[in-house]
Amino acid sequence: VQLQASGGGLVQAGGSLRLSCAASGKFFSTNYMGWHRQAPGKPRELVASITIGGTTNYADSVKDRFTISRENAKNTIYLQMTSLKPEDTAVYYCTAGVLGPRDWGKGTLVTVSS
Repeated sequence: VQLQASGGGLVQAGGSLRLSCAASGKFFSTNYMGWHRQAPGKPRELVASITIGGTTNYADSVKDRFTISRENAKNTIYLQMTSLKPEDTAVYYCTAGVLGPRDWGKGTLVTVSS
């Protein structure tokens, strides 16, 4: 599966951004899709994930601020990020797989200024 992410950029604290990720490949190979992120000097971590059936999972640090959604017909997921904080600054990676992340896209940088 190939994953193409877009939507990163620079935003002030309190602002919003929306990330998109389009997947190409067999539909069942993208039952699971999600976003991970890696901040400088920190390990990569799960941000949010969603299945074809719509089951979502969020990191505690982003609950109530980020919303993941998907358009199955387009094999595309979105991450709506609101109330952004400087600690959200990271490279965000789109992932896909059957039961968990197997394929990874190139990251997109999100920078939140204080």
